[in-house]
Amino acid sequence: MVRRYRWVILLGLITAAIMEVLDTTIVNVALPTMAGNLGATAQEIGWVSTGYILSNVVVLPMTAFLAARFGRRNYLSASILIFIVASFFCGTSTSLGAVVFWRIVQGAGGAALLSTAQATLRQIFPAEEQGIVQAIFLMGIIVAPTLGPTLGGFITDNYTWNWCFFINVPIGIASFFLVSTFLQDPPGMRQANAVVDWWGIGLLAVGLGSLQYILEEGQQDDWFQDAMICKLAVISAVSLVSLLWWQLTPKNEHPVVNLRVLKNPSLSSAIFLFVALGFGLYGGIYIFPLFTQSILRFTPTETGLALLPGGLATAFSAIICGRLLNGPKALIDPRILIVIGMSIFILSMWQLGHLTPQSGQDDTRIALIIRGFGLGFLFTPINQVAYASLKPSEAQQASGLINLARQLGGSFGIAILGTYLTEHTAFHRANLVSHLTATNPIFNQRFQATVNAMTARGYSGPTAQKAAYGIFNQIVTAQSLTQSYDDAFLFILIVFAAVVPAVFILRRSKAPPASLDAH
Repeated sequence: MVRRYRWVILLGLITAAIMEVLDTTIVNVALPTMAGNLGATAQEIGWVSTGYILSNVVVLPMTAFLAARFGRRNYLSASILIFIVASFFCGTSTSLGAVVFWRIVQGAGGAALLSTAQATLRQIFPAEEQGIVQAIFLMGIIVAPTLGPTLGGFITDNYTWNWCFFINVPIGIASFFLVSTFLQDPPGMRQANAVVDWWGIGLLAVGLGSLQYILEEGQQDDWFQDAMICKLAVISAVSLVSLLWWQLTPKNEHPVVNLRVLKNPSLSSAIFLFVALGFGLYGGIYIFPLFTQSILRFTPTETGLALLPGGLATAFSAIICGRLLNGPKALIDPRILIVIGMSIFILSMWQLGHLTPQSGQDDTRIALIIRGFGLGFLFTPINQVAYASLKPSEAQQASGLINLARQLGGSFGIAILGTYLTEHTAFHRANLVSHLTATNPIFNQRFQATVNAMTARGYSGPTAQKAAYGIFNQIVTAQSLTQSYDDAFLFILIVFAAVVPAVFILRRSKAPPASLDAH
């Protein structure tokens, strides 16, 4: 029955996955409005996003264990239901504490909507259809974060922030019906009596939870100048090292995270590449709206519309890759597509890294279309190579680790780029100001011309000088910010260039494994 209704199941799973990924970005646009309505500060309202990502990151590596413990269909259906209920209560909450609580619940439910869903598609579709199926699924995961700010801005401007959560309810109900009705577990998949690795779960929750908190809050808390960040850094390091030892020791016969799958060099390289992809994808989406709205004076709607063609380009290139990789004998080596995708992405970062305060929508749109086209050539081939040499029983664990790598890469990207922008803005401002001296004839000439222009408009001498200083201060601020954003885009370029050697560790599988569900 599963094989017969596999395309219906695909519809249910991709709907759930898009809903989960979209929720990570759609709410961010509404945060300022939510802060005003809930009486929260800018730092407090940030926990609406932080709480969601914290729980999501902690649960992701455990999805293989949970799917085996409760059964794939039961776990997926329950996760979708949890996501729906949490979304509804997020929308009806009237206090910050209530919203953050339900966002934590929502994030825990959302973990399965990516990793378990992707692993399920690996198991219910035959090898000859994997290329196009994974392209369709990944297209939603890649495009959704790009469309999130546009949709979130439209909802917030035309309705209320509550509908950023309510929109999940009808979509989730449809997904729940399709998955719970048509998806079945293969015989012997459920291990209801398996021993629970409580030590592993505890170390995982503490280690990843502390790390994610550091990445989310480190910048505003001045990183290791803050006592709490220092304590959590020690706790995270000790917990994660202990987790690594405990999961690999022979004494632990039922590890909650089967790290032994990382012995596969293709999977390990793919996870490494997904960290870089998450860095570039989420890091780029983080800094681009800041640049366009603070420097180019785009409205939120204009920023969203600038991002939209890039998302469509991603969808187009992902489908192309899916067609090229479909079937037991792909038309092209996936590694070639990965190198092409990375080259295109690097080109787009070079273009974005040379924008000026006078750049317009056409300048940004072309660069973002190139960026989106490159992303489509990355996610599908990397996934294809990562799963090709794995056993069907290892797909769920691999999916959890891959999605964790993408999420952590995004968190590292946002944290590092945020600090990078702050430091480089101060550096470039100091450098520019050092040239605005009385000994600089060019500055004196332009400053005097500005004073004369202000005087011609009726300003008195002292007032004209003050106005001229104000104008030059604005120019310096705009230029220093622009240079720092350009540096940030070029930093993403360097990260991508640095991980290119990992592509050559990937192995092309001659015979993709058969699906797990033969019934």
